[in-house]
Amino acid sequence: MSDSVYSGALVKLQASDAADTPMEVPIEVATMSVTIKNMLEDIGSSEVPIPLHNVTLKILTKVVDYCKHSCEHPTPKSDTDKKDDKKSDDISSWDKEFCNVDQATLFELILAANYLDIKPLLDLTCKTVANMIKGKTPEEIRKTFNIKNDFTPEEEEKVRKENEWCEER
Repeated sequence: MSDSVYSGALVKLQASDAADTPMEVPIEVATMSVTIKNMLEDIGSSEVPIPLHNVTLKILTKVVDYCKHSCEHPTPKSDTDKKDDKKSDDISSWDKEFCNVDQATLFELILAANYLDIKPLLDLTCKTVANMIKGKTPEEIRKTFNIKNDFTPEEEEKVRKENEWCEER
């Protein structure tokens, strides 16, 4: 761990399922979350544990790992970054390994990144899901995500006709 990027100031984060044991993290890591940054500005102190009612300890640990890695290995910004945000095939090997989790964990990470307002983590996890969908038929997508098809054959045919402009030929 590269301590040189950290000031030494710590913030206590309290996961929803670990009320007795707040997690102490460097303030630079915690403030990657816009939500936590705003909470710290509101309370004016990092002594009081910040309750994160929508995030379990398992997911909070993963989120903190991601934020630490991002603080210690910042990605240089370029002019093409805005355009590249829409690409889903530019995921680093560390990020791929980070997202190599079961679907339930991946979706919990998406929810946590959204709740905590950590845009790079939300982008990464959503790109990972996009890659899981890319190139699959609707039936394969349903199977991958265990989605029940509740369309009648007639309704499904109507939707296909309405959207045939986006079908690959």
